[in-house]
Amino acid sequence: MSTRSWPGGPPSWHRSSTSSRPGTGNNPATLRSHTIHYFVPCIRTTKEFAMTAQNTFQTVDAVVIGAGFGGIYAVHKLHNEQGLTVVGFDKADGPGGTWYWNRYPGALSDTESHVYRFSFDKGLLQDGTWKHTYITQPEILEYLEDVVDRFDLRRHFRFGTEVKSATYLEDEGLWEVTTGGGAVYRAKYVINAVGLLSAINFPNLPGIDTFEGETIHTAAWPQGKSLAGRRVGVIGTGSTGQQVITALAPEVEHLTVFVRTPQYSVPVGKRPVTTQQIDEIKADYDNIWAQVKRSGVAFGFEESTVPAMSVTEEERRQVYEKAWEYGGGFRFMFETFSDIATDEEANETAASFIRNKIVETIKDPETARKLTPTGLFARRPLCDDGYFQVFNRPNVEAVAIKENPIREVTAKGVVTEDGVLHELDVIVFATGFDAVDGNYRRMEISGRDGVNINDHWDGQPTSYLGVSTAKFPNWFMVLGPNGPFTNLPPSIETQVEWISDTVAYAEENGIRAIEPTPEAEAEWTETCTQIANMTVFTKVDSWIFGANVPGKKPSVLFYLGGLGNYRGVLDDVTANGYRGFELKSEAAVAA
Repeated sequence: MSTRSWPGGPPSWHRSSTSSRPGTGNNPATLRSHTIHYFVPCIRTTKEFAMTAQNTFQTVDAVVIGAGFGGIYAVHKLHNEQGLTVVGFDKADGPGGTWYWNRYPGALSDTESHVYRFSFDKGLLQDGTWKHTYITQPEILEYLEDVVDRFDLRRHFRFGTEVKSATYLEDEGLWEVTTGGGAVYRAKYVINAVGLLSAINFPNLPGIDTFEGETIHTAAWPQGKSLAGRRVGVIGTGSTGQQVITALAPEVEHLTVFVRTPQYSVPVGKRPVTTQQIDEIKADYDNIWAQVKRSGVAFGFEESTVPAMSVTEEERRQVYEKAWEYGGGFRFMFETFSDIATDEEANETAASFIRNKIVETIKDPETARKLTPTGLFARRPLCDDGYFQVFNRPNVEAVAIKENPIREVTAKGVVTEDGVLHELDVIVFATGFDAVDGNYRRMEISGRDGVNINDHWDGQPTSYLGVSTAKFPNWFMVLGPNGPFTNLPPSIETQVEWISDTVAYAEENGIRAIEPTPEAEAEWTETCTQIANMTVFTKVDSWIFGANVPGKKPSVLFYLGGLGNYRGVLDDVTANGYRGFELKSEAAVAA
């Protein structure tokens, strides 16, 4: 029986440097323009950029792709703290990243409000507020809008602009980045903050083009769209599916839920918070963030060190009952006992408890059977705000499509293998994303020697430390392949700070290019694989290994060793002269 509390050993916090370094003096804080015809001002709109000649390009120090948490912080670190010239791109019309697009009813973070935010600025923390223990999509979007304006970042972004390609020009030591409108930028550094969950996964169902109603993917939900009074089908019962199903059930005429894989889920525990509670959290923020950064999952609670089988069955039941009442998926998996994620016997005790709760909640035994998972509790732990309860409503039904598959979509709805036509006005696809590497593969990215990212990642997406990849100099990724599997904002801050410090080091020391060696990348991939194999997560099909995308080879996509350990690895690499990286100096190139 395993007693590991976290793969890779107990996390130990190694504080990453967050000191800002000034610019070198050779990087003016205004865009440099190299154009044949005229100077293109930095405030020029996307449409105006599209009108410029093809042989016109702008030169900046850094290009940032994406305007979610990662892109926003990267622009702040590189421009506001280092004085570099930076331009950011996002195909959305404003900041927010995944929270800009995922406007579906019920959209909610599964991380508690007080730690689903930036920690880098004490004033920002003290000025922040929230209404409930968990923060909603509109609140997150408003928060990110406020951050952009607070730090005067909006002028550095080109919204409504999609990056189509990026090519490394080895002779110049620059990246050439081209937008969908034809604008061309050259930059020494590219920081990719394209997000884990933004490349939509849309299943190709037979006959979908014949459907006379509406089809909506949850990640492309029209702003303000209401489905009240309509017959709706939802495909997908992961985190997004559970949220949208719970929100739609009271307002639609009829809701048909097509269930492929029943999910383990616990209550989210969303509760109102008082001003006093918020003030107490703010007063303790230094300790809270220190704990987050040395922890495993970085959700703001102490992970358990007690193995599940070291206590009696009744003691386990009491621990699970308390966690069920308090709420939170990651809390249930990691705060209750130390080995639920690493030991199958321990895992079954948690899984059995949740299964019993589902059966107790859903009144109809056949519906309960369709929605009760079997096997390991080994996907990203979910939490919900009344998901199982909605199946007690007379207007909600569950269709188990593993035993009764979807045969086709017709003009009037969805036909299952038993010949039943489920008449629908709207089909909602809560089918998730081509996570982690999907967005990279949808761009044309070519590194040294013309190597395309799709060819480099032919077997599986790989990286060194989740931030860089061989053959792609000065090409940095935020939440790239095999980055930390945690609450995302703390991991994003960790990576952006390391990238920013690395850029500052390169600027101060005349480094023309920095990239990992193939050996270091292979070693990191093997490390992530070994740690993943110490967990139960590898024993089930899941999006965290890419198994949700038809035709995609499942592979390890995350470092499961915890944020504290990850920060220690980054510090060790830096302290040892950027171990695993090849640094090419300007002087060596000139010689």
